[in-house]
This record gives sequence, structure tokens and C-alpha cells, in this order.
Amino acid sequence: MADARRGRVAPLTESVIRSADWDGRDLSGESHHRVSLVDVDMTEASGRGAEFVECHFRDVRFNASVHEDAAFVNCAFTRCTFFDAAFTGCKLVGSVFDDCTFDLLKVEGGDWSFTALPAADLRRATFSGVRMREADLSGARCAGAVLRRVDLSGARLEKADLSRCDLRGSDLSSLDPYTAVLTGAVIDPYQAITVAAALGLDVRDG
Repeated sequence: MADARRGRVAPLTESVIRSADWDGRDLSGESHHRVSLVDVDMTEASGRGAEFVECHFRDVRFNASVHEDAAFVNCAFTRCTFFDAAFTGCKLVGSVFDDCTFDLLKVEGGDWSFTALPAADLRRATFSGVRMREADLSGARCAGAVLRRVDLSGARLEKADLSRCDLRGSDLSSLDPYTAVLTGAVIDPYQAITVAAALGLDVRDG
């Protein structure tokens, strides 16, 4: 699996965990490096401070799992499900998502910079106070999603559907309103000025 637009490929792994039942497992303090996790059930798993570095998750079920201050750095997620999963203060820098589902995903704080989520269906996801600098959200389906106080500076948003998306407080400096769908999106007055300037309008007081 690769994101050709950024030249990213799945990390090279050195060991495999296959068909494991981690349902309800406490992941606190665990550390995994360059591990391939295949068909692992992590439903309702939880914990604080778990670390996964350069791991590849394939067909892993994160449903209703809760992660606090965890790290999933430079990982790849292929055909994973994140139904009702919660990530608080987590670091996912450089991770790539391919053909995953994110219904009712909740992300609060943390750093998701340089993540690749092209064409991801985020319509029922909530991101709040998250750093997503230079993330790839090109073609992402975010209609009706919540992306509040998200640092999207340098993010790729071309062909993203942001209609009815709550974007208040987010950095929209890299948004090209000509290439994204914004119908009904909720923004604050400061953002309105940013969007107007991107459209070539001359905004003046009085």
C-alpha cells in the first residue's frame, strides 16, 4: 500500500501478530516497533501511553477503543475500522490510512501532522483541537463532520467535501475555495475574511 502523491509506503516490519484477540486489553505502557498486526481485534481496548512505531495494522478492529497519550508514529492502517474509537492527546505523525472506516471517531488534541487521509470518509468523525499540519485530506468526504480548532496549515484540501462541516477556529490558510466544496460549512468571522481573501476579494472596514 502506498500514497503515490507523497511517495509513502507501508513500513517494513520485523514481526507479525496475527488473528489475536485484544478485546478489552489494557494497552497502557506497551511498546511495539516495526510489528505487522493482521486481523487483530482491539475492540474496547484502552490505555494510556502505548507506543506503536512504524507498525502496519491490517484489518484491525479499533471499535470502541480508547487511547490516551498514545503514539502511532509512521504507521500504516489498511482496511481498519475505527467505529466509536476515541484518541485523546495522541501522536499519529506521518501515519497513512487506506480504505479505513471512521464512523463516530472522536479525536481530541494531539498531533496528526503529515498524516495521509486521502479520500477518507470522515462524515461522522469529530476532530477537536488537533494539530494536522500538512496532512493530506485531498478528496476527503467531510460533509457534516466537526473539525474545530484544528491546525490545518499546509494541509492538502483539494477536492475535499467540507459542506456543512463545522470548521470554526481551524486554520484555513491553505484552503483553496475554488477546489473544495464549502456549501453550508460553518466558519467564524475571522475565517470568513481568510476565505474572502482567497477568492480575491478586497475586504475593508467601513
